[in-house]
Amino acid sequence: MNHKIKKLVAYYKPYLGLFWADMFFAILGAAITLVIPLIVRYITGTVILQEPGEAMEQILKLGVFMLVLVLVECFCNYFISNYGHVMGAKIEYDMRAEIFGHYQKLSFSFFDNQKVGQLMSRITSDLFDISELLHHGPEDLVISVIKIVGSFMILISIDVKLTLIAFVFIPIMLVYAAYFNKRMKRAFKRNRAKIADINSQIEDNLSGIRVVKSFANEKVELHKFEEGNQGFLAAKKNSYIYMAGYNSGLGAFTTMITIAVLVFGAMLITRGQVDVTDLITFLLYINTFTDPVKKLITLTEQFQNGYSGYERFMEMMEIEPDIVDKPGAVELKNVKGDISFEDVSFQYEENSQQVLNHINLQVEAGSYIALVGSSGAGKSTLCSLIPRFYDVSGGVIRIDGQDIRDIKLKSLRDHIGIVQQDVYLFVGTVADNIRYGKPQATFEEIVEAAKNANAHEFIMGLPDGYDTDIGQRGVKLSGGQKQRLSIARVFLKNPPILIFDEATSALDNESEKVVQESLEKLAKNRTTFVIAHRLSTIKNAEKILVLTDNGIEESGTHRELLEKGGIYAHLYHMQFEE
Repeated sequence: MNHKIKKLVAYYKPYLGLFWADMFFAILGAAITLVIPLIVRYITGTVILQEPGEAMEQILKLGVFMLVLVLVECFCNYFISNYGHVMGAKIEYDMRAEIFGHYQKLSFSFFDNQKVGQLMSRITSDLFDISELLHHGPEDLVISVIKIVGSFMILISIDVKLTLIAFVFIPIMLVYAAYFNKRMKRAFKRNRAKIADINSQIEDNLSGIRVVKSFANEKVELHKFEEGNQGFLAAKKNSYIYMAGYNSGLGAFTTMITIAVLVFGAMLITRGQVDVTDLITFLLYINTFTDPVKKLITLTEQFQNGYSGYERFMEMMEIEPDIVDKPGAVELKNVKGDISFEDVSFQYEENSQQVLNHINLQVEAGSYIALVGSSGAGKSTLCSLIPRFYDVSGGVIRIDGQDIRDIKLKSLRDHIGIVQQDVYLFVGTVADNIRYGKPQATFEEIVEAAKNANAHEFIMGLPDGYDTDIGQRGVKLSGGQKQRLSIARVFLKNPPILIFDEATSALDNESEKVVQESLEKLAKNRTTFVIAHRLSTIKNAEKILVLTDNGIEESGTHRELLEKGGIYAHLYHMQFEE
């Protein structure tokens, strides 16, 4: 048994009680379905031949008994349908929690290569398919086998010829159903692909609605949508052809079996080879062995969907996070904030080119370092290595003399605050978003952090102050306001090491001044790295490093670098002239 199947079966473990109860009621329900026609046969073949008084009493007793059986069967079906599904949902819950937890552990390099939509579908549709299989699979198999084998055994003990006539249709029915089912499944798959296309088109249109309207291109968009919509309609029509063929064909087979049994049975009755009672019994059993045939066909499809969903799930679970705590990793304590890069090199993937080559850099606690250089020179990458968003390919980075790979990841990142150019705000209130910097913070601490970030005034001007819902990604706020909220987050976190990644480059001059002020307030007495696009914002840095493809080409203060007349001076004059 391979490890995938073993792991799949292990998901039943916490719910074994439910699983066996589900199987018990499935078997009991199937057994009752087989017993009722036998009671009918006993009544029509034996009881009605007794004297009227006795017969009436027997018929009433058996009638009540059958009613009890029906109620028991009703309870069995209720249990399977309700608690069986609950078991499936609980397993789905466990798997979803497991994969979401796994996503949280994976590092940036994994997300760099993935589409969010794909990762979402692993958590939603794939898991639904798996839970349907885990719930319906075993019980449908057991019920179908009991019904088909049971009815065959009972019928063959009554009359061999009639049984063969009834069962001769089953293989043909299986082949027919399998053929149409396969076509139907392929068509439904096409539907799913088409609807996914339409969804992405709608998302694209609605996200870019401002562009659409600014070019007055509504007609173009409607035309694009019309094409996709037509494709979906055509695919749907195609799938309904197969669906109709499947359902009508299987219905016809059931009726054909009934007719064949009736015609041959009637012939055998005229010859005195079969009783009317036996014929009635046969007719009662026909649904009992044709229904499971449909169930088995559906089951094979369910198995394919569920198992391929499970394989995709396992593919994700088997991706090892490439950045993890090593055994014996320690907490970071009493941080001063000295940072040193010793012969650090980095490349994103095995055979891609080096982004950083042999960088050596000493940064003393509390100093304010600016990084400048053309885009692609590795400024952001250099800063991403400090919180270990990526691991160095060579060399070592130390904080207070300690290799960052020997420190627990959470502890390391708890001591680093990052303000990025593209602020991500979560759905929720202003207070929730600031609290992200320190989940257990009190309201007073949140307000204090907002005041420090020059955000308190504009927050109080919002409709509900700190309880204002800011919409997805903060669409109701301006760039400068979002940026100040992200700075308030970092104030609240209060880390000894800071990274500002082009934090003001997207802002207008006025917002930039306010944000710059908050940033400088935040940077006091902390080790700070600033990646700057606008050189005017870093004149006060104690040390400016100029990064190129060859590494750190120049370093010094603003004045020293201007006097040197090198790369920095050239960049500065270019911006100044603009």
